[in-house]
Amino acid sequence: MAHPHLPTTESAVTAIREIAQEFHLEMTVTDDIGADQTSRRTSSGAFAVLDPDGSLPHEAYVELGGSPSLTVQIFPEDDARITVENIEFADVPRDAVPAFLRSVLGGLAHVKGRFFPPGWWLVVPLPGDTTYKELVPGSSLTPWMNRSVR
Repeated sequence: MAHPHLPTTESAVTAIREIAQEFHLEMTVTDDIGADQTSRRTSSGAFAVLDPDGSLPHEAYVELGGSPSLTVQIFPEDDARITVENIEFADVPRDAVPAFLRSVLGGLAHVKGRFFPPGWWLVVPLPGDTTYKELVPGSSLTPWMNRSVR
């Protein structure tokens, strides 16, 4: 299943804002605009504000209140880094961010344990056949993770 296209960082922030309202969560956004302000500056030189094509790259950092703790860093290169309870999911396509957040906030995300190799995994299924999994370092789970063990 294809996710709705989010052509800009601002469109992704708007989609996250709608999800925050739907789940009654507080939200704070920090915007960085210009190549000299964004964290990835691969396409432009030092101290440059514009990319070579004349556009202003836009990066946003979003914090959502409530449980679980969620942050989203949206990059100009059409991807995002989503952190759930201090577990980092890197390189999530920008178009998949709303579905990822709905999965976490809607109760589809869960923690799965394994005996061999031993460990806990945070699993975030998205509509269609996409699933994101990240290892939970150490052996201590947060209260939200404990409630989400399957």
